[in-house]
Amino acid sequence: MIQHRIMLRPDEVRDFVAAASKCLFDVDISYNSFIVDAKSIIGVFGLNFDKVLTVSCNGYDAGFEEYLQRFAVAC
Repeated sequence: MIQHRIMLRPDEVRDFVAAASKCLFDVDISYNSFIVDAKSIIGVFGLNFDKVLTVSCNGYDAGFEEYLQRFAVAC
């Protein structure tokens, strides 16, 4: 499982969900113990965008990895 720490704004959710939906594997996004399917626009909009979010990928897609870099947060 590959994890990324990101920050999203509400206006970026639509593109984020579209990019996650292209992956042929499960992609989850979480904050603390609240985990949602990153391919669900309603689920992602339920997150707190003031906090750092964790994206968990159960596979690898070079295009999605590159896409996530624009939202990356330094650890």
